[in-house]
Amino acid sequence: MGDVEINKRGKRSGGRTARRLKRSAPLPDNIKPIGPGMVGGSYKPLSRNDIAAIEQTIFQLLEEVGLSQAPDTGIKKMQEYGAILGDDKRLRFKNDVVKKALADTQKNTTLFGQITKYDLHLKKNHVHYGTAGAAVNVVDAHNKTYRPSETQDIYHAACIAENLDNIHFFQRPMVATDIEDPKEMDLNTLYACISGTQKHVGVSFTEAEFIKPAIEMLHTISGGEDKWRKRPFISNSNAFVVPPLRFATESCLVMEEVIKAGMPVLLLSAGQAGATAPASIAGTIAQSTAEVLAGLVYVNSIKAGHPCIAGTWPFVSDLRTGAMSGGSGEQGLLSAACAQMLDHFNLPSGAAAGMCDSKLPDAQSGYEKGSTAVMAGLAGLNLVYESAGMHASLLGFSFESMIIDNDMLGQCLRCVRGIEVNNNTLSFDAIKEVCIEGPGHYLGHDKTLAVMESEYVYPEISDRSSPKEWKENNNPEILQTADLEVKNILENKKSNHISHDLDKTIRESYKIYFTK
Repeated sequence: MGDVEINKRGKRSGGRTARRLKRSAPLPDNIKPIGPGMVGGSYKPLSRNDIAAIEQTIFQLLEEVGLSQAPDTGIKKMQEYGAILGDDKRLRFKNDVVKKALADTQKNTTLFGQITKYDLHLKKNHVHYGTAGAAVNVVDAHNKTYRPSETQDIYHAACIAENLDNIHFFQRPMVATDIEDPKEMDLNTLYACISGTQKHVGVSFTEAEFIKPAIEMLHTISGGEDKWRKRPFISNSNAFVVPPLRFATESCLVMEEVIKAGMPVLLLSAGQAGATAPASIAGTIAQSTAEVLAGLVYVNSIKAGHPCIAGTWPFVSDLRTGAMSGGSGEQGLLSAACAQMLDHFNLPSGAAAGMCDSKLPDAQSGYEKGSTAVMAGLAGLNLVYESAGMHASLLGFSFESMIIDNDMLGQCLRCVRGIEVNNNTLSFDAIKEVCIEGPGHYLGHDKTLAVMESEYVYPEISDRSSPKEWKENNNPEILQTADLEVKNILENKKSNHISHDLDKTIRESYKIYFTK
């Protein structure tokens, strides 16, 4: 009976299957309907008056309140740049100093991949999605449990990201809890990321003294310091402030060292509304942007025009409990509004969206991630961090969710691309032909076939079959399909761009905890 059903199914669906296989073949880049750097900016949650009021508050905060606890080296540099150190040891920044930093900041920054295919051009409103975070657990969705994340998991996540078109950059999404020594943890995290993917990688460092061995590793992998400085494929995600309005001393020292080493910097301000930032969304936007602008003064005082990203990363609290709520509608609004403010200042921008509070890849996860990620993209955010794989308000990371979220991000990118209206897309001639001369429908029409792949996005694993077809295919569920793809990638599609000899050299020089 089963064999008969299979034969019948094959006979019925042979043509359809062939068409699906044809559609599933990789498209040339010039035909793909979406890709890195789709131009957003159509969604503007703030009015012109809102922007003006927030800008005034930002400059007022920087001039009247300022920031405390900068290291002595930073204080000296920023004073030379024009900042004023008060008797209360707070650095304050007059409008002309902030505007000088804005003018000195490099616009249209490029973040390099290990190969040019993965370069990210951060032009105005050009949108890219990627991972990030510091989850301490891996989600076991099948058993509905969490386990501590390890270095091997970071490497596997990077391998998966390498194979997902809608994840454009990779920042470590988990902490290597199997390594106790902070220096070894930083170096292993770095190597796990760049071994797994050739896409641009973001990393953080615990202490300034760890930068030297990390840079030596990068010089070795790049083929020399000159090649590294020409195409630095790593950026430093630097939480240089402890909100509200305090410099994070050790992180600032790290920032000074990576600037000297030629590494781009993400200036990351991650206040939590209602806790370390005002409960009001407008107040949080003002504080976070003020902190990042102070960071721009800091960076440009060390090296004017050094590539950096303005990273307003404020998070939302559930004010009933104080817990973070990364999947809330307010989080989407906050990230989108921050993108709009950074666009107002003409700055390369980054923020977090696409997180979720759900513990598993489920319906809650889908609506939380999709709604926040698309808002950030529509607002024209250059780099949307933490947009794939994150669960439980950043406490858990799921490999299966990376696969599922890749489909979700494809839909977000299609929304960002928007609707093209021109003489060709208005299709007057096609409408006239079909209605007067043709069969009364557009199936098989040349115009239909022409835009089938250039204007429409087809998901990789999401199921669009009819209930009848779904039943014939043994009722697949998206989590099962994602699990199979995770296994396929890790067994058959790992990148081998780090040669055996180079890998051996690295392992002889550093204690590496993961296997390839």
